[in-house]
Amino acid sequence: MIRVLVADDEPLIRAGIRMILTSADDIDVVAEAADGREAVETARSTAVDVALLDIQMPVMDGLTALAEMGRAAPQVRVLILTTFGERENVLRALGHGGAGFLLKDSAPQELIHAVRAAAAGNAYLSPAATRHVVDTLASPAATARGEEARRRLAGLTAREREVLALLGEGLSNADAGARLHMSEATVKTYVSRILTKLDCDNRVQAALLARDAGLESNTG
Repeated sequence: MIRVLVADDEPLIRAGIRMILTSADDIDVVAEAADGREAVETARSTAVDVALLDIQMPVMDGLTALAEMGRAAPQVRVLILTTFGERENVLRALGHGGAGFLLKDSAPQELIHAVRAAAAGNAYLSPAATRHVVDTLASPAATARGEEARRRLAGLTAREREVLALLGEGLSNADAGARLHMSEATVKTYVSRILTKLDCDNRVQAALLARDAGLESNTG
């Protein structure tokens, strides 16, 4: 079972999320929190696999809680769930090592899929969040980011670049393996090597580097 912590200051929202997630046979909501500080303490003291954090919470907001949780309970995969889709929030969440970003108007099945992806060690960005990330590539700072990203990618082998390009598309290890005719285990090995070479904490940060560098897959 995937053990989930739901943190939101609105009881009705927590109840709705619990109802959606527990409809899946492999997910159990084992804890709830009404603010960011409580979420961090709960993650530290309770066996949790995935935490869903709202951004706008009292005492401690979700993004600060994400950063704190990374230190207090680094084994917990964190998904940010919010009604606010500003690109700055998306990038801050990913920069703090978040496993993904969902908007509260996401379909129930998307929420379940995101939790499963996070628990499996994969990243998940909702389509709306992805658009915000892509939009930043057209910002005035895009040129400088692109140059830095290409510099960091220079040390990758051709095969590593192919795998990274598929990460940039948001593919799971299994899907990337199918595209490249590799086993899922082989792709996982490549991903670990890529993260080490690029000094990235997670695959979402690596995917953003791929996008910044304009890296595209040649597979279809």
